[in-house]
Amino acid sequence: MEDLDYKRLVEEGREYLSLEMKYEKLTAVEKLSVLLSAIAFVAVLVIVGAFALFFLVSTLIHFLSQWMGLWGANLLVVFVLLLIMGVVFAFKRQLIVDPITKFVTKLFLNAKEDE
Repeated sequence: MEDLDYKRLVEEGREYLSLEMKYEKLTAVEKLSVLLSAIAFVAVLVIVGAFALFFLVSTLIHFLSQWMGLWGANLLVVFVLLLIMGVVFAFKRQLIVDPITKFVTKLFLNAKEDE
């Protein structure tokens, strides 16, 4: 009788581990799909934003060239863009690194709290 209970316990333990492994795989796939969709979304936003910025800058150059000349307008726009790049570089931790870290941490480490 004890041998039968032991075999049943081992079999249920294996089944439990198998189900736990499947659950972990599904959880990993779900989190990976959320992460990849977020990356794709940001990539599309960056590409569309780059096109919009290009047209905005060329319109601004055309508008400013009436008063400053073409060279002056180009130089002013380049200076403003370099200034924006400098601000983004100076605050890259607050603007880029911290939000990405917070998103990935929330995605991968808060799984047990959701259950």
